[in-house]
Amino acid sequence: MAAPVAHAHTTGGILAAFALDVVLVTVFAAIGRASHTEAVFAGLATTAGPFLAALVIGWLASLAWRSPRAIVRTGIPVWIVTVAGGMLLRALSGQGVQVAFVIVATIVLLVLLVGWRAIAALIARRRH
Repeated sequence: MAAPVAHAHTTGGILAAFALDVVLVTVFAAIGRASHTEAVFAGLATTAGPFLAALVIGWLASLAWRSPRAIVRTGIPVWIVTVAGGMLLRALSGQGVQVAFVIVATIVLLVLLVGWRAIAALIARRRH
């Protein structure tokens, strides 16, 4: 018997989608810190904070709770706002926004924030 799955439009499904986005952005920041041999947990809030704040803005701007798993309606706008807003907030707080970092962050966050939605869509199609 399969485990119950939170449906996308229930409160549980919306919270699960948001929580997954938060976890993935935090993992992105942790991997970045580790790849630069920085203490992962000691500065994780400083590194992840701008992107998490931008993620919340992306969720609000796109009204993501209306269709949290949608790739085009939610995933892409949330990704764009998370990257652009995160970089802006990093710059305003005196953190680095080198071109290479912007490119890597853009690609990795695309794979993470849009990727899980694409996988969820494929699974949903196979179930139907």
